[in-house]
Amino acid sequence: MNAIYQQAPSTEEYLDLGLRDQWYPVLASWEVNANPVGITRLGENIVVWRDQDGQLHALEDRCPHRGARLSLGWNLGNRVACWYHGVEVGGDGVVVDVPAVHDCPMKGSECVKSYPIVEKHDAIFIWFGIDANEPPAELEFPEQLASTEWSSFLCQADWKVNHQYAIDNVMDPMHGTYLHCTSHSMAEGERTAEMKHRSTENGFIFEKEGQTGVNFDWVEYGNTGASWLRLSIPYRKEFGPGGVFWIVGFATPIDAHNTRVFFWRCRKVSGWQRNVWRFLYRNHLEKLHWDVLEQDRIILENLAPNARSKEFLYQHDVGLSRLRRLMKKEAEKQLKKIAVLDTSSLTETP
Repeated sequence: MNAIYQQAPSTEEYLDLGLRDQWYPVLASWEVNANPVGITRLGENIVVWRDQDGQLHALEDRCPHRGARLSLGWNLGNRVACWYHGVEVGGDGVVVDVPAVHDCPMKGSECVKSYPIVEKHDAIFIWFGIDANEPPAELEFPEQLASTEWSSFLCQADWKVNHQYAIDNVMDPMHGTYLHCTSHSMAEGERTAEMKHRSTENGFIFEKEGQTGVNFDWVEYGNTGASWLRLSIPYRKEFGPGGVFWIVGFATPIDAHNTRVFFWRCRKVSGWQRNVWRFLYRNHLEKLHWDVLEQDRIILENLAPNARSKEFLYQHDVGLSRLRRLMKKEAEKQLKKIAVLDTSSLTETP
């Protein structure tokens, strides 16, 4: 069983820290430079650093000697050295050197968990796999990030709320008409709507019937190696070239009570229009978008205690209910996989 659990967790406890066997964005690229960076994601303590070639590495943030944080130590290129006693651990989790003692048996041993890590679209993604012997899934992105015809900006924020509430919030198109009714982009549209969902190749879309291109009218859930949410918001011409404004979002658990949200703001622009859009975004639109995110943060961080256990859901909540069922089913599947792996490890012959 994963070290973050003292015993086999319930499905709810498991989901509180996030599903495994998928990629999660953990940091913006600019956050990792010369020094090792210590983070907590999915309840796991991790150290991330770049080597002399700029390549990223990620390890469990624990020196195998006495448990000091490797993130407090030194970046030695393809390895980090513990500040406490100088133990050097490579990016693969193998102890490279123990300079304080000759012929230490720890040297050459794989003592620390390592993580697959990639850098895409100005963010750093880590694979949280269940079985270390299985390769990571291929990480693919929606068109708004994958295509060079689009231009995007990444924003991220830490919210004091479980990641499932952050996901529920995006899976709820109706809240835009109320919570964000003063927004420059969500002031229009009906305040009453019927909702429907339809399946896609990688997930499903949840949308208002008979209203498209007016407000925050639809949202899509997809999983292509990572779980993401996508939506579009209509923009008036005075807000620059590119037409409809798109958002691709991820919610990464920090722990059971905190989440880092990642939102890429995207428009389909090229040539001189790309430059105009990027200038306009940095100098005017970005502040407006942060104002909207702040409204979401305030609502979510101030929900009633154990809000999910006291809900009275109705038709507008079909989308988030469906996603909850999908996540619960996947959590149950993953817990069975973990149990099998744990049983196998106990029965292996030394």
